Amino acid sequence: MMRFNKIKQVFSHLIVLPISISLITACAQSEATASDVPQSKAQLVPADKFDLSHWKMNVPVDLNNDKKIDEISVEEMQTYFHPDFFYLDANGNMVFATPNKAITTANSTNTRSELRQMLRGSNTKIKTKAPANNFVIAAHPLSGKFAAIGGKMEATLQVDHVALRAKNPLTPAAFSVVVGQIHAGKDKELMKQSSGFGWGNEPIKIYYKKWPGHENGSVFWNYERNLPKTDKNRTDISYPIWGNLWTNTADPKDSGIALGEAFSYTINVFENTMHLTFTAENKPTVNFTINLANNLDAFDKVDSKDHPLGYTEDWLYFKAGAYNQCSTKDAPGMWYAGCLGTGDWKTDKNNGDYTQVTFSKLVLSEADKL
Repeated sequence: MMRFNKIKQVFSHLIVLPISISLITACAQSEATASDVPQSKAQLVPADKFDLSHWKMNVPVDLNNDKKIDEISVEEMQTYFHPDFFYLDANGNMVFATPNKAITTANSTNTRSELRQMLRGSNTKIKTKAPANNFVIAAHPLSGKFAAIGGKMEATLQVDHVALRAKNPLTPAAFSVVVGQIHAGKDKELMKQSSGFGWGNEPIKIYYKKWPGHENGSVFWNYERNLPKTDKNRTDISYPIWGNLWTNTADPKDSGIALGEAFSYTINVFENTMHLTFTAENKPTVNFTINLANNLDAFDKVDSKDHPLGYTEDWLYFKAGAYNQCSTKDAPGMWYAGCLGTGDWKTDKNNGDYTQVTFSKLVLSEADKL
C-alpha cells in the first residue's frame, strides 16, 4: 500500500475546465514560433490538458543567464509552455522537443526537455531530495519515512523525430531518445556509506532508436547495474521490446516502430518488484518483471556483477519526456555520439539535428497490486 507523509496525491489525466491564465512569463520564453505549433495561446499550455501538479521540468535553454539549464517549478508548470520545446499540438497532445546542441544538466552531456516527478507537489518547504518528495521500494530499511512505497507511471506517445547526424554513429546511444525512466537519487551521504548506494543510476530507461535511412526504429529498455561510476561493470543491460537492441545496425522493418507510430508503456513498482507492460497496435504485448531488491535480472537469472541488493537503499523518482541521447560530446566511449548542431534552433531543426516526442497520455498513480 502506497504511503504518504502529509502529502495529498491527486493523480488523473483529464481536461480541466477553462480558467484565466497569465501567459506573460511563458510567452517571454522565446520570440520564435514553431511552424507546427497552434497559434492560439490558450491551446499551448500543457497543464490545461494534463495533470502536471506533481511534475517539474528542465527545458534546454538558459533564459535567466545563470549558466544552468532552466528548471520550471511545479507551480510554474501550471501556466508554462515554450513554443519550440514544450507545448500542446493542435490535437491537445503534449510535445517535447530538444536540439542536439544546447545547455545540459550538470551531470549529463545530453540535452533534454523532460519532466521530473515531485511527490511534494508545490510544497517547496520540502526539499527536492528529501524523503517526503521521493519513493522507495518496500525493502528500504527506512521506507516509512518516504512519500511512497513504489508508484506507477502510464504513458502513450509517439516519437516524431530523432537526430540524423552523428560523428560517432556506432556508439549505442546515437540516434536515440529516452522517453521514460526511473532515476535513483544522487546522494553524497549514501555514497560515503559502505552499503554502496546513492550513485544516481537508473533501474529503467525506455529507449526509441532509429538509424538514418531505416524504415522503422526499435523500442527497448535498459537496466543499469547499481554500481559506482568508477566500477567497470557499471553498464546498461538492454532488453528488447519491438525491433532490435541498440547495437544492431539492421533495419527492424515490420518488427519495429515507425516515427509517428503510437505505443504505450506502464511502469508499476509494487513493493519490491517493477512490472513493465508495453503495447502498440498490431504489435505483441510485451511484459517484464524484475525485483529491484536483489541482483536477479529480468529473466530471473543471477547477475553476479550487479549490486546484490539491487536498488534497496536508493530513493527513486519517475521522469518522462524527450531525453536526447545524441550526446553533445565528441569523445571515446559508448555514450558520446558527437552529434552535429549549431545551437540555433531554426537551423538545427531544418537540418534534422533534434529530437521530438509527443505524449497523448501521461498519468501518475499509486502502485497496483498485481
